[in-house]
Amino acid sequence: MDLFTKGGFTLPGEAGYEKLTLEMAEKWGADVIRDSDGTKLSPEITAAGYRIYSTLCIIREHNEFARQHPDAQQQCFLSSDPVTATAGTLEIRPLEGYFEEQFQLNDSPEAMPFWQVWDRTENRLLPSDAWRYKNGVVTVTGRVPYHRYTVSFLVWRIWEEINMYNHTTNHWTTAHLRQLDPRHPLAWEYLKNWLEKWCEANPQTNVVRLTSLFYNFVWIFGSDLRRRTRFVDWASYDFTVSPAALKAFEQEAGYALTAEDFINKGKLQATHRPPTAPKRDYMDFIQRFVAEKAKTLVEIIHKWGKEAYVFYDDSWVGMEPYGKFFSSIGFDGLIKCVFSGFECRLCAGADVPVHELRFHPYLFPVGLGGLPTFSEGGHPERDAVAYWLHVRRALARQCVDRIGLGGYLHLTVGQDAFNNAIRDMAVAFRVLKALHAKGEPAELPITVAVLHAWGSLRSWTLSGHFHETDRNPLIHVNEALSGLPVKVKFIDFEDVKKGALRDADVLINAGRAGDAWSGGDAWKSPEIVSEVTRFVWEGGSLIGVGEPSAAEGGDTRFALAHVLGVDQDDGSYACHAPWEFTTEMSDPFFVAGESLGETKGIRLTDPETRVLTARGDTPILTLHAFGRGKGVYMGNFFYTPAGARMLLEMLLYVTGKDGTAAGITEDGMAECAWYPESRMLLVMNNTPDPLETEVRFPLGALTVSLNPFEMKFVPV
Repeated sequence: MDLFTKGGFTLPGEAGYEKLTLEMAEKWGADVIRDSDGTKLSPEITAAGYRIYSTLCIIREHNEFARQHPDAQQQCFLSSDPVTATAGTLEIRPLEGYFEEQFQLNDSPEAMPFWQVWDRTENRLLPSDAWRYKNGVVTVTGRVPYHRYTVSFLVWRIWEEINMYNHTTNHWTTAHLRQLDPRHPLAWEYLKNWLEKWCEANPQTNVVRLTSLFYNFVWIFGSDLRRRTRFVDWASYDFTVSPAALKAFEQEAGYALTAEDFINKGKLQATHRPPTAPKRDYMDFIQRFVAEKAKTLVEIIHKWGKEAYVFYDDSWVGMEPYGKFFSSIGFDGLIKCVFSGFECRLCAGADVPVHELRFHPYLFPVGLGGLPTFSEGGHPERDAVAYWLHVRRALARQCVDRIGLGGYLHLTVGQDAFNNAIRDMAVAFRVLKALHAKGEPAELPITVAVLHAWGSLRSWTLSGHFHETDRNPLIHVNEALSGLPVKVKFIDFEDVKKGALRDADVLINAGRAGDAWSGGDAWKSPEIVSEVTRFVWEGGSLIGVGEPSAAEGGDTRFALAHVLGVDQDDGSYACHAPWEFTTEMSDPFFVAGESLGETKGIRLTDPETRVLTARGDTPILTLHAFGRGKGVYMGNFFYTPAGARMLLEMLLYVTGKDGTAAGITEDGMAECAWYPESRMLLVMNNTPDPLETEVRFPLGALTVSLNPFEMKFVPV
């Protein structure tokens, strides 16, 4: 095991804690030391023989330039809360309810033509002569009594959101950092020159770790602490907007966007909604812009003999690792913070030479959810192990090149349980990396296609980390799939038309009616419905979760009700008697009841549909034969180790495959991976209790005993 005690680990160092930094580098086997947001590295650390990462957020820490050029700051559209017109004058204060330390009204001559006032009762845009603006107040003159009105307006974002978060959550007291927009010509020239000077002044740096690029994910704060976060969307493009961007888009696209294209009746263009054609065009426009500017930064970094890594979080918007422009940038590495297995797969599959994971918990007193970690009441070792249980099963299937941590290293003092847990994880990671280097783990001959509106652009993700999107069944499906020995691809509805199902064995569609993940109006296409129908009839299988293929206007609520054998009653069946059913006593595959949930109104469309599990009169897991294929319906799905095993057995059942080909444990609370070139069997215990299980794999079977949560490598 001495071979696995060093390498592939990035340690957060900290000036003033030189002895601790070098001790922890030895303990965790680091070969790289980095600074973190709010920390610096001293010469004693940078001269200690380790490779050095330096963290740069290119668009912030330029407050003086922002003061001199306030029009170079970033912007966005906001919408006022609706105000009802009653007696008297209708006055709307657009920023009321927003966090005024984050936003400042942009009422400049360039911005005002983009402001809009809407009668939301009639969904009618008011002409410009029906309202007036003065001193932060909009007065609506052309109002209709008892109608509701909103103002859509531009603001300067005067506090960079990640810096704002750390001030409000981790009680930072440093200056409020502003953010520059690289679309502003003077700002872009300044940023390029600043990076040149920085590279020249920091010869000790081997890797410039860009955190991230230009535009942050949307995070809108409110003034009321009861709703501090008014809106957050990890994949939204709203913070890329400016009059200059809108004018450039119009010149390129040949049509103009308005505030309403972003405000969307106050709901904003959230990633969870199917994208409109203008949104897709605008995203493509921004992605090209970001790639072009980022490529210039990378070229500057390379000119100074340094590598350029980018952090795939924070100001990442426009830098789509699965988009068509990402590879043109020329990054040397991609770093992803991870809470879950699907995030590991997202990073590992990106087109870049080096893939690195930043583990959680972050070395901060308080975690992202606002709960203590390295402060009173926190349990960082417990958090680390909980995240590791998700991460390791994904790494068993597809490994990365590096792992590491970030934050304040001094918080690890006295945290022996946490420090030992990270040491053990680092060793296990190095073993996994060596196994993958010799040969990939055995995989079942099963290809799973996951269908949603975003397709491959949103491979392995929805819109945020697990804790932000866990109410959607698809993110739980992704998490389960991330550790299963099957091939997974992500497709959109145009891909279906182009024949993407020809090389798939199973199609998964999971989401809620009308959302991007279920698909919404895409299911009104007869071409798509008939192609999926053909796919199953000729021997493929469909797994639907939640409200799959739900669309308005058809003869059924689920466009694929005939394949699934179930439909959803939206009130249309009020006078129609449902098919009676009995729940089967024996299941064709393992059923994890704790991973199943209910969707209201589900009823059978075929008396031959088999109900495997129900809650009262509502089926929550069904199986339906359709031609040579099968349709499986789940009312909801929640990731648990048992749920992942249920999904694996479901895939084996509907495809008729044998799990032995990739290795399978008799006990469903254990998982395994078989590395044939290394003749190594990896077995993982996903429970807090000791466990003994038989493992079947291509060379036979053996019994393995595991300690609580143990990850055991068994040479064969």
